[in-house]
Amino acid sequence: MLLRPTYTINELITRCKAGERKAQEMLYKQFASGMLGVCMRYATDKMEAEDMLQNGFIKIFKKLDDYRGEGSFEGWVRRIMVHSAIEYYRKHHKMIQVMDVNEMGNEPSVNPAAMANMGVKDLMGIIQQLSPGYKMVFNLYAIEGYSHKEIAEMVGITEGASKSQLSRARAILKGLVLKMNDKKYEYAG
Repeated sequence: MLLRPTYTINELITRCKAGERKAQEMLYKQFASGMLGVCMRYATDKMEAEDMLQNGFIKIFKKLDDYRGEGSFEGWVRRIMVHSAIEYYRKHHKMIQVMDVNEMGNEPSVNPAAMANMGVKDLMGIIQQLSPGYKMVFNLYAIEGYSHKEIAEMVGITEGASKSQLSRARAILKGLVLKMNDKKYEYAG
């Protein structure tokens, strides 16, 4: 069995810039599973997420010379992956414009204790149930930390539409959490 050499991230980057295929493979393997998780948040299914991942890595290898070593390399990779997922989404899906926040009715409230008892898989499963447009805005705002202005520019919608979609996504998520908790109590009783 051949053992592969271990490189620091900077050595891997340098070797990738030089076009070394083995270094590119090692870099891919180091980040692929984590970045697939990022892509899954924006995709409708695993195949779509894998397409987003491949497109993202193509961009990463093309843009390696742009990485200046400022900040974490993983953060840089993640930003490219998010932008790649958005680009893929815009190319393959249509964004839905939704009602204004002021037109919405009262949202159901969720017991904080119920939320605390939910696992990460439960929460991710609930987020996956959102329509693609709501899911994208929710992920960009709540998970990635982008502002509504940034989301509007990235996705090609208005700032108001971003706010509306986030508000609607939150309302839907609350409803799904309530349903999930109701089912847990039915089974427990």
